[in-house]
Amino acid sequence: MEFYLWSDGFMMKILLVEDNKEISDNVANYLEKVMEVQPVYSGGEAIEYLKTYNYDVVILDLMLPEIDGMTILSYISKRALNTGVIVLTAKEGLGDKLKAFNLGANDYLTKPFFLEELKARIIAILKSMGKIKKENLIEFMDIQIDIKTKTAYIGDEKLDINEKSYKLLEYLVINKGVLLFKEQIFDNVCGYGSDASTEIIEVYISRLRKQLAPFNYDKYISK
Repeated sequence: MEFYLWSDGFMMKILLVEDNKEISDNVANYLEKVMEVQPVYSGGEAIEYLKTYNYDVVILDLMLPEIDGMTILSYISKRALNTGVIVLTAKEGLGDKLKAFNLGANDYLTKPFFLEELKARIIAILKSMGKIKKENLIEFMDIQIDIKTKTAYIGDEKLDINEKSYKLLEYLVINKGVLLFKEQIFDNVCGYGSDASTEIIEVYISRLRKQLAPFNYDKYISK
């Protein structure tokens, strides 16, 4: 699985503005594996969320209830919000495309579309805006984990940890702030087919705490 983060180390936030519930659900279910997605179903809702929260990318339909997509584009542009915008619409006309780009859209994708292409375009926008720090990197405070090389650092110091400790640390960082059950941790660290007892997780957690203690990071792992 890929993980893409903003420059400050958090998962990127997407505002999905689409009044077709089926399309919205499909996009949200696909993207939320690697991104934080907030679906809204009308232009009015979109404006309220944009007033209250910051988003890295807005996925924007043009034909919306209450307030149309072009008006939302104009709202984002006038307020100089630091967000990328992908127009996702059935409108294929050149005039609509030119108007959207003139109002500040970063990209324009017509329906029907491939989810993989939508994600690739999101990532391209985030890279161009400098919001992706590094692919395959996940972070918690000064802990950096490269899920491609399976290595972990605190600051500039590489952690000398074995495979199980690495898997445990990676899983905890990916799910930071989430209450995890022992069985969940066991399945992800040991594998579904493991013959070991779930009690082994307590041993792994105790070992990881000791390895993090010199950096004062053991306190962030609690029961």
